[in-house]
Amino acid sequence: MDEGVMRTYARADEVFVAGHGAVLRDAEGREFLDFLAGIAVSALGHGHPGLVAALRDQVGKVVHLSNLFRHPYTEQVAARLCRLTGMAAAFFTNSGTEAVECALKLARKVMHARGTPQRCSFAALEGGFHGRSLGALSLTHGEKYRKPFGPLQPCTWLPPEDQDALARTLRGQQPAALVLEPIQGEGGIRELSAGYLQAARELCTATGTLLVHDEIQCGCGRTGTFLAAQHAGVVPDVVTLAKPIAAGLPMGACLAGAAFADTFQKGEHGSTFAGGPLACRAALVFLDEYEAGLAAAVAARGAELRAGLPQLQREFPIVREVRGRGLLLGLRLHHSAEAVQKELYRQGLIVNTTAGDVLRIAPPYVITAAQVQQGLRTLREVLARFPAAAPTTPETKQ
Repeated sequence: MDEGVMRTYARADEVFVAGHGAVLRDAEGREFLDFLAGIAVSALGHGHPGLVAALRDQVGKVVHLSNLFRHPYTEQVAARLCRLTGMAAAFFTNSGTEAVECALKLARKVMHARGTPQRCSFAALEGGFHGRSLGALSLTHGEKYRKPFGPLQPCTWLPPEDQDALARTLRGQQPAALVLEPIQGEGGIRELSAGYLQAARELCTATGTLLVHDEIQCGCGRTGTFLAAQHAGVVPDVVTLAKPIAAGLPMGACLAGAAFADTFQKGEHGSTFAGGPLACRAALVFLDEYEAGLAAAVAARGAELRAGLPQLQREFPIVREVRGRGLLLGLRLHHSAEAVQKELYRQGLIVNTTAGDVLRIAPPYVITAAQVQQGLRTLREVLARFPAAAPTTPETKQ
């Protein structure tokens, strides 16, 4: 198993070979209901006919050009993303981590251009996750991610929802940027309040701090609006996107508002592969589908899940809290989250755990109402097998 591959992942034994919609099939022919979508990536599910047709067509034309040359789709995707987000310009990347790196460089360049290069640190939130490259890792809160790789970029972590701490840090330390996720994904599907997001916007404006929203996991329509922050009526200076943006192909974007759209000059940032014709063609399929009806489907299926999950909380004492919006939801348990996740997997339902005690539910946008109910039934059957209290061990009895 995994011979010749660096052992950085704890992978399941099954080998998945095909899929259709929200269903995956392994090499043995067993089918699984996908409530994870490749960690909030496969918005169009598996085997989407429109995506298949577009990619087959593009592979037969041109796959890669580099950013030295134009192709028909770059500006189409950029314009669509800017319209949907209220931003003014896009830099395409291959991943969310790279989009965050772009945002950090942009913030540093803004401070340099203003004549305040000493404003080179960053502020981020406890529980936040922004990537694993050295820059993005500097903002990722969990020590387990950072400890083996220090020293990293200077960053101050703030407790979520503490507006006083936020004001003290932005006024006193004057970081280049505040970077936050409107809904923390790896932090346990923790949603920031509208009041906190609005206060962060006001404080960043007052202190000249760039406000960067990391919507890599919660953006691109997953919560019912294209950006999660739109629920709070907040427009950041910079927003990073990735995951579902190209329906499973590697793609991300760093989008900047009008005041910062021309920050980078030629040669100051770049990428060999990013924004190529294949990925952009996939992104157009996703955006077309999203605007043609998937946005409404996300709202409908999310409402159905949001109706079913609180019922599970009422039925089973092991369930502590329901979190999230749309099709980015979390079921926080009092204990045994990993054991519950593994049993769900054995019963053919794919979810995963985040923040140790939360079952992450992030199905494809194409999931059907019947599949939502199937998933809720499986959750009910499995949760019923777990006691209200954590099982005792000799250690816990002492």
